[in-house]
Amino acid sequence: MLPAAAGGRVSLLTNARILTMDAEMTEIERGWIALDQDRIVALGAGDPPDGAGFGPAQDMGGDLVMPGMVNPHAHLPMTLFRGLGEDVDDRLFRYILPLERALVTAEVVEIGTRLAAVETIRGGVTTVADMYYFEDRIGAVLDAAGLRGVVGQTLADFAAPDHASMDEGFARLDALAETYAGHPRITASAAPHAPYSTGLDVLTRVAEWSAAHPGLPVQMHLAETKPELDWAARTHQCTTVEVTDRAGLLGPALIAAHVMYPTEADMDLIAERGAHVAYNARSNGKAGRGIAPITALRARGVQVGIATDGPMSGNTLDLFAQFGPATMFQKIAAGSRAALPCRDVLRMATIEGAATLGMADRIGSLEPGKQADLIRIALDDPRLHPIYDIYSMLTYAATATDVRATMVAGQWLMQDRALTTLDAERALADALQVAHQFKARIVEIDRDAAPAGAPL
Repeated sequence: MLPAAAGGRVSLLTNARILTMDAEMTEIERGWIALDQDRIVALGAGDPPDGAGFGPAQDMGGDLVMPGMVNPHAHLPMTLFRGLGEDVDDRLFRYILPLERALVTAEVVEIGTRLAAVETIRGGVTTVADMYYFEDRIGAVLDAAGLRGVVGQTLADFAAPDHASMDEGFARLDALAETYAGHPRITASAAPHAPYSTGLDVLTRVAEWSAAHPGLPVQMHLAETKPELDWAARTHQCTTVEVTDRAGLLGPALIAAHVMYPTEADMDLIAERGAHVAYNARSNGKAGRGIAPITALRARGVQVGIATDGPMSGNTLDLFAQFGPATMFQKIAAGSRAALPCRDVLRMATIEGAATLGMADRIGSLEPGKQADLIRIALDDPRLHPIYDIYSMLTYAATATDVRATMVAGQWLMQDRALTTLDAERALADALQVAHQFKARIVEIDRDAAPAGAPL
């Protein structure tokens, strides 16, 4: 049914190649989409019907229009750590944690997030789940940029930049939930760092907090490293997934990042409890950790989204850069080209990514009633052609620079590659000023760590 005329509020996108990513994976070779403020109200093939009372139309010029992509695991302010200490196995303890303790302030977090928002919009990502510190400030930057976000207050037993005790961390979490209660685009989240860096008692407290805040997700690194597994076996005589389950935290609210080393029983338990997984193929590969059993998890019905991880770990917030590694690793593990086909890769970046965040009823596909979160991808570059399979092209050939426009809740955040809500030049300039401070601190760290008489 077509929408009634709405006083000119219903606008049109016409002459578009449309990937809906709906349950039927409907594709429209040439069609139109009607938008009423922040919602999709109708779409169809060919030209829009005459006399429907639609308002102004924007010609998409035959470009691809598809749902905005979803990044279910990131550490946005860590754009400021991009490329730092590469190829150093102990860089977390040698560089990252000391830099965070000494230099990461609320202002620094805002600066890093602003740079991340520029990259996110330009890459066609419309929803991102973040876990870091000073998340109230991260939410404010995402809100001003017009993005949709899940902001997760990190809780950890190591020295954190924004809280000195776990009670203080939970107080920040409560304030975050209050700040964004009822917000149309920003959702608060608890983010215990990992089982080994919080412990069973804190995880249990997070589970109690989650039960008292239905509808708010929980983000956590889970089964990510071998030392984490050793900690669980030594401390609790079980797996790290089982520790999480004992705490009552392994359930539909949980977004578990990485899940590199689950046992078969762990995977069964994740599926039984309805927990979700964020797949970080590029950062996992770069860290030499191996291949997450994503094919096995999805075969059990676990919702999995493709994520970037932080720009320190994966060096980019570009989801297109994740697609090739995400499917290739599964093909290598299976010894078959058929593993994790391209259609599934795009589903994991859109509707299944939305389901991972508990938002599939609102975003992730282009359907009447859903939010107008969409992107326009130019198809005029010769390196994209011929297009026998649109999903293969998007997985292996397209890049972030092909994204021509990005819309969230009916608002264009980028048109013709020009940002409308952010000053990219200022975001970069501010970030480079912080990087200058980081470089000076790194010199101090290396000097203090060098043996006497060693050249620096």
